[in-house]
Amino acid sequence: MLDATMKSQLQVYLEKVQQPFELVASLDDSDKSQELWALLEEIAALSDKITARNDGQDARTPSFAISRETADISLRFAGIPLGHEFTSLVLALLQVGGHPPRVSDEVIDQIKGIDGDFVFETYFSLSCQNCPDVVQALNVLAVLNPNIKHVAIDGALFQDEVDERQIMSVPSIYLNGEPFGQGRMGVEEILAKLDTGTQAREAARISEREPFDVLVVGGGPAGAAGAIYAARKGIRTGVAAQRFGGQVLDTMGIENLIAIAETEGPKLARALEENVRNYDVDIMNLQTASALLPAANEGGLHEVKFDSGASLKAKTVILATGARWRELNVPGEDEYRNRGVAYCPHCDGPLFKGKRVAVIGGGNSGIEAAIDLAGLVSHVTVLEFAEQLRADAVLQKKLYSLNNVTVISNAQTTQVLGDGQKVTGLTYTDRASGESYDIELEGVFVQIGLLPNSDWLKGTVELSKHGEIVTDQRGETNIAGVFAAGDVTTVPYKQIVIAMGEGARASLSAFDHLIRH
Repeated sequence: MLDATMKSQLQVYLEKVQQPFELVASLDDSDKSQELWALLEEIAALSDKITARNDGQDARTPSFAISRETADISLRFAGIPLGHEFTSLVLALLQVGGHPPRVSDEVIDQIKGIDGDFVFETYFSLSCQNCPDVVQALNVLAVLNPNIKHVAIDGALFQDEVDERQIMSVPSIYLNGEPFGQGRMGVEEILAKLDTGTQAREAARISEREPFDVLVVGGGPAGAAGAIYAARKGIRTGVAAQRFGGQVLDTMGIENLIAIAETEGPKLARALEENVRNYDVDIMNLQTASALLPAANEGGLHEVKFDSGASLKAKTVILATGARWRELNVPGEDEYRNRGVAYCPHCDGPLFKGKRVAVIGGGNSGIEAAIDLAGLVSHVTVLEFAEQLRADAVLQKKLYSLNNVTVISNAQTTQVLGDGQKVTGLTYTDRASGESYDIELEGVFVQIGLLPNSDWLKGTVELSKHGEIVTDQRGETNIAGVFAAGDVTTVPYKQIVIAMGEGARASLSAFDHLIRH
């Protein structure tokens, strides 16, 4: 199951195991059960503190529990956690083995203080880059609190459960048999949902912060670069972000970042946050900006308000709130979101195996999605608004070589159709003839570009007709002391490397503003 390199790396990690534990497998006669047992035997052979046995009685097969005799821990994987979930497996092995999770003491105390009985089930796919964050977060809760149980389930392997629960998006989280959440969630977000007073307490603590010299709003590549450059100047720096990593977290393969041959979005996002944390930077997550109140006079303090109720003040501000997926804004899209309407083909594609889907958008993202999906689903229909596809020629050549793809150009999607529970099709209008057509299908993947996250700035900062923040050559906005960087600005070419450079420029400009005023 594991090649020599993976075994060698895993053995090094397992040296951190402090207490013995068992891998208890529940198996049947399937090939997947044999694969799982082979994996568990390989893991057990790498450490004298790990044993494996195959006499488990769990109803889900193949599955395995990681248990320690000296602790009441209920943590289980249903399936074979390789691919993106291999890291989740490694961390679970270490944490059940006594190696402390990388969360603050405050968060640990909060987890241990949760009362009640909580049984979490997380459905994931091995190709989903968002799923590991959820699996790892809930595993931490299960390791630290005996009242919390967690099982991570490979949706592709347990298709009957996926169909019964009508799961069409991963990660999907259930708590005590009821839907709890969908999409990427970290420990802090899960705790906030379990303990409704968390947000108010954290907002109060944030509002007590002293004013920053530089406050960065946003935690993507531009925000991370801005924070690092500011901190290196020795000035008081803060970062308030909805989620650190921003849109990079939703990016699969990255092959054009200079000096890095290839990486994946979540991996890069973790590296960005670790890099920022190496400096004296105050990071405040789960904070969505709601208003900017500019300084009343030169040398005064700008104030940023957040949805949580928190408020921060700073001498200078760097706006780096990035962009989000553009939506169709047609009837049925909201109603069937995560019930057939999806925005991440890598995450949700495996749930549509053997089904018919559509991809809306003929740019690079849309055609890459269509190519990936064609290897999983029975048929892909690509709908492009323009008269011809806009993707690179090499991608179009690959697309047209596939025999289960249909391309419809000059098509305006007008409605997503459904039966009240899930997507059953869509309606589009031929822009040349004006006639409308229905397509029967089970999934709609929207890939039509980005929208800047600047709605909260309307009426305060100058925005372009597309909603982007207008900046000058120094990255400064029309408000003195307020700078902007990254995909939220008018700077062309929305690329990670460009966002990083713009974040650095905005930060250097903010420092120059400070020393001059």
